[in-house]
Amino acid sequence: MKVLKFGGTSVGTPERMRSVASLISGAGRNVVVLSAMAGTTNTLVEISDYLRRGNVPGAQETLNGLRARYAAVVAGLYRTAEAAVRATEALDRSFGFLARLMSEDFSQAEEKEVLACGELMSTALMQTYLEERGVRSVLIPALEYMRTGPEGEPDMRYISSRLRRLMEADADVDLWLTQGFICRNAYGEVDNLRRGGSDYSASIIGAVLDAEEIQIWTDIDGMHTGDPRYVENTRPVGRLHFEEAAELAYFGAKILHPSCVLPAKLHDIPVRLLNTMQPDAPGTTIANFPPDGTIKAVAAKDNITAIKIKSGRMLLAYGFLHRVFETFDRYNTAIDMMATSEVGVSVTIDNTDHLAAIVDELKEFGTVTVESDLVIICVVGDLEWQQTGCDFQARAVEALRGIPVRMISYGGSNYNISMVVRAADKVEALNLLNRHLFEN
Repeated sequence: MKVLKFGGTSVGTPERMRSVASLISGAGRNVVVLSAMAGTTNTLVEISDYLRRGNVPGAQETLNGLRARYAAVVAGLYRTAEAAVRATEALDRSFGFLARLMSEDFSQAEEKEVLACGELMSTALMQTYLEERGVRSVLIPALEYMRTGPEGEPDMRYISSRLRRLMEADADVDLWLTQGFICRNAYGEVDNLRRGGSDYSASIIGAVLDAEEIQIWTDIDGMHTGDPRYVENTRPVGRLHFEEAAELAYFGAKILHPSCVLPAKLHDIPVRLLNTMQPDAPGTTIANFPPDGTIKAVAAKDNITAIKIKSGRMLLAYGFLHRVFETFDRYNTAIDMMATSEVGVSVTIDNTDHLAAIVDELKEFGTVTVESDLVIICVVGDLEWQQTGCDFQARAVEALRGIPVRMISYGGSNYNISMVVRAADKVEALNLLNRHLFEN
């Protein structure tokens, strides 16, 4: 059994929904995870924003536009009037819920329920289409088995027990269809696995079912050596180690959600990144491959802020670094990179929600300077420092010899070299690295 997850662009139009249905029909008895149709979650966020601000007319107008879009999808997807009616009735349950919110005070719990509507609607459309085609499939609502614990982490034991029971109740079908992203929390409330969480859903399901493989279908043929939006002449990477994939996902590769890697890695389940537009392309396979001593790809993480604390008096004092890190921990702000010298320490963050308060506290330890509009460029591969003749760090730095580099980190992981540059230099840096590392 495999777990096949399809992203929003893969189910974004009637034509693409039909393509997905063709891919999953006759491909074995698998679990299929769907995201919301492309653009839907953003629209639902917009509706929530209007309701939170008390702008009911704005929310209603946006909802009307969304309803019209889905009516067009229904009109273009089904061959029979009967299927179109069933799909419309299923959609109306979500639209009816959204309409009722127009006359109520809007709460955070209701906002989570609003965001869940996207996946509920995409799976309703797909299940109705599969039924129309005569495919033996069943829709298993994620809200009936996907649950997080008090700390917000997946309750794997509950998910495994509940999902297996639900699947056994319809053991004679060819496909089990379910939603990604959405779940219930420890208190039974509708919640979600955060944006991009459909990948995470698929990985969790694959782990609890001990799947043969997890497939992530998007609109690009696997992980590329660079981001094709900014870099010319990139090429797909055929194989990645789990650690390499995790580094790329964390540092900006949009094709894969960072959380997706861990459940698959822990259960040693290969993950394949495939393209619904080119289903015959080999894509990228992520698994526990043996070391190969090569650089695989380059990614970039935007919206980085660097903070430098300079204090000749305090730096070498016992507990200095602990107190610095404790400040960031107190404000739930993760540090991406760190560099130290005899008189100072520099760190980077991508969450500036509490920047002013953090800087205010850090001034107790020394002089603090803040630089914004930065980017982390991450070179990823099997970069063990003991390998002779490879000169990984030298090749990366040489490629950027004409670009100012604010910080460099090498050795914190065996799988990446990270460099901080100005946001204005991002595209040039990515293209220089691609030419220097992959085209020579």
